[in-house]
Amino acid sequence: MSDDFAVQTFELAKEFNGLRAVDGIDLKIREGELFSLLGPNGAGKTTTINMLCCLLKPTKGTARVAGYDVLNEPGKVKGHIGVSPQETVLSERLNSWENLSLFGKIYGMSSKEIRERSEELLERVGLLDRAKDQVRKFSGGMKRRLNLILALIHDPQILFLDEPTLGLDPQSRRAIWEYIESLKGKKTILLTTHYMEEADFLSDMVAIIDSGKIVALGTPNELKKKFADTGVLRVSTKGLRKDILEELKAEYETVNETAEELKIVRDDLDLKEVVDFLYSRNVSVYSAAREEPTLEDVFLRITGKRLRD
Repeated sequence: MSDDFAVQTFELAKEFNGLRAVDGIDLKIREGELFSLLGPNGAGKTTTINMLCCLLKPTKGTARVAGYDVLNEPGKVKGHIGVSPQETVLSERLNSWENLSLFGKIYGMSSKEIRERSEELLERVGLLDRAKDQVRKFSGGMKRRLNLILALIHDPQILFLDEPTLGLDPQSRRAIWEYIESLKGKKTILLTTHYMEEADFLSDMVAIIDSGKIVALGTPNELKKKFADTGVLRVSTKGLRKDILEELKAEYETVNETAEELKIVRDDLDLKEVVDFLYSRNVSVYSAAREEPTLEDVFLRITGKRLRD
């Protein structure tokens, strides 16, 4: 275990009735880093988080969180982490103050500490003016914001966020993104999400897990450069003859033609070069635009496009 890492796993594995949900993964998450764990449904993301939070005991291997072993020192681990699960853990008949107070008392905080910390957090996520309203009157986005700060009431060193914006509208999702971004560098954050743009926007590092194994690891830009098509051009044309199409296919790695456009792929693609080539052969070009690769392109290339149960 290195002091540089807030979370480190060692051949971490978990089996359920002979099915290996997590298959010997090694992760290293630095202090203050926002680390995203991506994967299809059933890939092992939530199981991994549950082991790191000491809610599940590994079948094999171990992990250290905040310097403590999850097998031998679970109480110490739990004192240094905050968890925001997929399902909200709010008491609907209580108001925001009461929900935060309940969680603060679980962590042994004094009434003064709870009051000061609650006011700070509620103001930060825009809920202070609704703090005395019962949670059952809140919108989905408001509940998600409150669910998030429940995990922060005791000012934990490490934060686990499991699908924190699941099912939210774009405005609510963006508000939570901005709050999570404000925590970067102050907290170590492990995030799981199915929103690729969320991981791209927030992450320092990304690991893609599939069938319980880590299949890709790097910064978002590193993964896009390594796994995605870095030169993609879409061109809308008229007058493209078959012989010209064959010339293009001989020059570029991939040329796909539809009724309305060409999609051309090559790592060192030059937009002007393609357009000049087409004009020189009397092909009309209505539009030409370069596509930047996304983390979703990387995800689909690595994990495939078939539906998962």
